[in-house]
Amino acid sequence: MVKVRVSLAPPPDASYDILIGRGLLGELPALLSRACAVARYAVIADSHVAELYGKKTVARLHDGKLHADLFTFPAGEWNKSRDTWTALTDRLLAAGVGRDAAIVALGGGVTGDVAGFVAATYLRGVPYVQLPTTLLAMIDSSIGGKTGVDLPAGKNLVGAFHQPRLVVADLDVLATLPAVHLAAGMAEALKHGVIADAAYFGFLEAEHRAALAKDGTVLDRVVARSVEIKAGVVARDEREAGLRAVLNFGHTVAHAIETVAKYEVPHGEAVAIGMAHEARLAERLGIAAAGTADRVRLALEHYHLPLDLPDTAPIDDLIAAMHRDKKARGGEVRFALPRRVGEMHADAGGGWTTPVPEQAVRGVLTGG
Repeated sequence: MVKVRVSLAPPPDASYDILIGRGLLGELPALLSRACAVARYAVIADSHVAELYGKKTVARLHDGKLHADLFTFPAGEWNKSRDTWTALTDRLLAAGVGRDAAIVALGGGVTGDVAGFVAATYLRGVPYVQLPTTLLAMIDSSIGGKTGVDLPAGKNLVGAFHQPRLVVADLDVLATLPAVHLAAGMAEALKHGVIADAAYFGFLEAEHRAALAKDGTVLDRVVARSVEIKAGVVARDEREAGLRAVLNFGHTVAHAIETVAKYEVPHGEAVAIGMAHEARLAERLGIAAAGTADRVRLALEHYHLPLDLPDTAPIDDLIAAMHRDKKARGGEVRFALPRRVGEMHADAGGGWTTPVPEQAVRGVLTGG
């Protein structure tokens, strides 16, 4: 087992461990009792994960003499909504779940975000634990305490920072992960290489066939290194006041795609399209070294990830959505852009996002 500590400054001390290994769900009762001991656990999972792992997880907690109940919601990014948050909250109240309980988020990024938001707001806040079941959730969304739901106007526009007490990444669950979801997770892994570690990016380039074949040794390294990178950034900037913005490389375009396409484009695929376009934008602005965009695009192609804007996302609508992005300031669309693979651009004032004229954004999106 690998343990990565997310060290956050008190007060209060919200530091926690991320555990990475195989067979960890079998040790869940002991892990929860040590890191998040409460009177009752409310396990939240979507309808798909509930069948695969939800019932087994609750039964395992019962075997460990822990009081646990399963609460489900319909699977799909479009269910990451205020309606789902409301329904789960109402059901927790009806079941008599009190402040002596904790939420257990079992699933992918949608479940982690929704369940985390429930935990952040239920009875003014209860503790929670992340049990990610997708590669994307293991290496990205389960870490950092960002919780929330999507609105028709945009992605993640309502939410809260609420750090988990523990993250448990059991690599055995990746065996059931469909190939398309594995590739989506690799988009975030490639992003981590671009923003922080050129050698890691090179490893991902070289081992793409093994990664897609679910080679255990390769995936172990992918999860461990990506978790280290994400945890390191979060530890230095818990509330996204500065450095943490680098994690948004590819996401300004990605979030606009998801919003305009009504969440029919999976997050990882939207991030891949976003990175391809934002890397090209960085070169055109003279920020990125020549060849950076081509290298990023080729790596994404190796993982069978899309590079082109979907037909369901007209450029005018994308631009409008970007102006509603949380990073927008003073009417300007801002991007986290690379200087080269392994290094992000910071301005003279130490800021990690760059305002970009709409004409330049439009030019890259149109391929002009």
